[in-house]
Amino acid sequence: MSDEEITDAERKMQFLYALRSKGVRDTNVLTAMEKVDRGAFITGTFADRAYEDMPLPIACGQTISQPSVVALMTQALDVQPRDKVLEVGTGSGYQAAILSHLARRVYSIDRHARLTRPVRALFEKLDITNVTIMTGDGSRGLPEQAPFDRIIVTAAAEDPPGPLLAQLRMGGIMVVPVGQSDAVQSLIKVTRGEEGFEYEELLPVRFVPLLEGVAQD
Repeated sequence: MSDEEITDAERKMQFLYALRSKGVRDTNVLTAMEKVDRGAFITGTFADRAYEDMPLPIACGQTISQPSVVALMTQALDVQPRDKVLEVGTGSGYQAAILSHLARRVYSIDRHARLTRPVRALFEKLDITNVTIMTGDGSRGLPEQAPFDRIIVTAAAEDPPGPLLAQLRMGGIMVVPVGQSDAVQSLIKVTRGEEGFEYEELLPVRFVPLLEGVAQD
């Protein structure tokens, strides 16, 4: 075994250890995180920091979330193999790639065509076939494909967005950061039940704000 192979194996082991130490226990989530190479989603200046547990800047003033936050959000989403999932905020495509290993179908929408175009090309290269990437106003969801079993929002809203709540199937789960963009935000798990929505606060986070409309890239 070469030094490089040893380094890769050690790096993967450290990566998974870091996730477990932050509270990621779901074996399906850990397996998906292990399968998806974060390095494929980061180019340029920060490529050599792809395996560190930290958020990194990407194009359009957006970020790729730190792996532990991606894993904890995915764990809270509790994706089942037959689920149809909506992701609002494609970003680098990393979260959607993780979801592709857990769900039957994933629809991911972003307001920046400058982000969605390269993600589509990358997914084709990686042979990820159960994810549809679209440019559009994610704050309105995707009514034509609703209802969804799971919805994940990777940008912060002041409140869980009404149009997204309406597109959640009965018994469905939404995970969304809530709070002012310049203050501490909370990651909220919303479960739709017969008597309405139940809200559970999970952990403090910091995400870019959820904006309406489509960007003029």
